[in-house]
Amino acid sequence: MANDLSPTECRNPKSQRIDRMSVDEQVGCFLDEDRILIHAIAEVRSAISQAVELIATGLNAGGRLVYIGAGTSGRLGVLDASECPPTFGVEPTLVCGLMAGGETALLKAVEGAEDDVAAGGADLSNIGFAPPDVVVGITASGTTPYVKGGLAHARALGAKTILVACNPSRPGFSEVDVLINPVTGPELITGSTRLKAGTATKMILNMLSSISMIRIGKVYENLMVDVQATNAKLRKRACRIVMTGGSVDEAQAEKLLEAADGEAKTAICMARRGMAAIDARHAIAEAGGFLYKAIGEEHD
Repeated sequence: MANDLSPTECRNPKSQRIDRMSVDEQVGCFLDEDRILIHAIAEVRSAISQAVELIATGLNAGGRLVYIGAGTSGRLGVLDASECPPTFGVEPTLVCGLMAGGETALLKAVEGAEDDVAAGGADLSNIGFAPPDVVVGITASGTTPYVKGGLAHARALGAKTILVACNPSRPGFSEVDVLINPVTGPELITGSTRLKAGTATKMILNMLSSISMIRIGKVYENLMVDVQATNAKLRKRACRIVMTGGSVDEAQAEKLLEAADGEAKTAICMARRGMAAIDARHAIAEAGGFLYKAIGEEHD
């Protein structure tokens, strides 16, 4: 029977006596297992790169990045999507996460929601999903009906589809444009995919969203120049970003930010090119959002 199971549902021999280990041994067990994830993800590097290319192309064409999943997988998609507006200054609708069972399921399991094939497509329809939107299905087992329904709906519309799973033995979806399917192996607590599978998934989503944002000009060097300074911590960060990117002191950075209505990217362009905010915004727009182009730096 074990051969018919997803690896995440099989027992891990390294943890069969974990209930009798010392706390330090238990911690060591978790650390040892998590170390394999970097290698596992590196093995699917090419697929991640292909997925980023699809997402960035869709975003540049006016589309959205939509995550769809259930349980832990769905929550990870919603989490990643929710971090994009403050980090990259994008509209909340540009990257969004759909979860089986809706918002209620974020805090409490909704029984049977992930088994509803039709709900996946219906949820995409409810947000007006259509090309050039790109959908990323997330399911550790690779077999979640809700995700399967969503991907089928997207394919029928001609949209690009990506699947993130952790079940190379039986991914369950053969008709996606890109399959990202690392070998994370059995969980330390059998079937608890919030552990290694969840960690690997979060790492992959970090790359999909972050690199896609870099590809559309939301980062200068390694600075989050489109950060939304919505609280004291982020205002201080925006000031440091302008100081670094604009080569100015703190007082000048604060003045530039004020003149730029809090836009760090605009403030840096003002500092580097000695121009007014309106002209800096125009230069950035002409450069497709890429600050290094707007300030006249060359592509390496």
